[in-house]
Amino acid sequence: MHTAVTDLGFQVTGADPRVFVTHIKKHILVLTVYVDDCTMTGSSPKLIAVYKGKLHEWYALTDLGPVSWLLGIQVTHDREMWAISLSQEAYIKTIIARFVLANAKPYSTPMVPSTSYSKDNSPASVNDAARMHKVPYREAIGSLMYTSVATRPDITFVVSTLLQFLENLGKAHWQVVKRVFHYLAGTHTVALTYRGEWEDLHRYTDTDGASQDHCRAISGYAFIMDGGTISWSLQKQELVTLSTVEVEYVAVTHATKECIWLCRLTGDILLPLPESTTLHCDNQAALKLVQDDNYHTRTKHIDIRYHFIQDVVKQGYIKLQYCPTDDMTADILTKVLPRWKVSQHALGLGLHRPCRGVLESGGSGAPADEVEMC
Repeated sequence: MHTAVTDLGFQVTGADPRVFVTHIKKHILVLTVYVDDCTMTGSSPKLIAVYKGKLHEWYALTDLGPVSWLLGIQVTHDREMWAISLSQEAYIKTIIARFVLANAKPYSTPMVPSTSYSKDNSPASVNDAARMHKVPYREAIGSLMYTSVATRPDITFVVSTLLQFLENLGKAHWQVVKRVFHYLAGTHTVALTYRGEWEDLHRYTDTDGASQDHCRAISGYAFIMDGGTISWSLQKQELVTLSTVEVEYVAVTHATKECIWLCRLTGDILLPLPESTTLHCDNQAALKLVQDDNYHTRTKHIDIRYHFIQDVVKQGYIKLQYCPTDDMTADILTKVLPRWKVSQHALGLGLHRPCRGVLESGGSGAPADEVEMC
């Protein structure tokens, strides 16, 4: 494949060997390869057709036409608004029906705010444990994992939390799983939406402050381009930190690595990005530590690899900027949030849907939650 496409004038991107790009006068063509599937896009439909024909001379290709489904993700083009949406509406309906929740009452949050779950919620007796193992917990978590990884970053935190109890789940954990399905039932039409107007790459990183039983902080980041999230992640930090400053410091380092890779990839495909790029963080002390190591005596125990961020900032490749906590979009990836924040940050991630009614909250006599993702 490499030989064929390079002979046609494509160049492999330095950030990803499966992505090829070529510039022809004012037009651009991009070819991505995934095993034996290829997708070609660009600024000229005529050139796309021409180069499809040239590739067909090398290999016997099957042209499936414009992309409408990709790995179970529905791709929708809105030519009037110059927007592209990625959704899993059909998949979400399928998994909801699979777990007999097709008529589930929509909830406005995937997890009850101000709650936490731990091993204390696991069964205390052997009989209770045996009973809970009959619950299709693993199957449900597997279905939710693909949803969170593919198109729904708003449920990433709750799914990662529930993953910790695969071996010893309790009733409380199963109730949360069902609540996530209730949440998806009310938001199944939500889609990651990318608008046609060019917007710079927005970058956010956040942590949860080591609030879980394992005493390790949860780091999260979100990268947004043209109004929609293109990369998001949540992971447990490798070390037990001694302060919130260290927690944020480590999180910024992880986000910086992803930021550098994304800038290289988009720089190869699109116009070169600015020499420096901005990363938003909501901890003033961590920003101070990165830019000016005034706390050396308190941070000498931190592994030297995490000081990589200092070199990057000194070189001017990354600029760190303070972002108020209420505006921190990555907040939804690291902790349980109230309804209004879930709605706000879901929109910030680029999750949109038509305004059709309201979502009703669960619980006894709870008022309806007006969640509009438009």
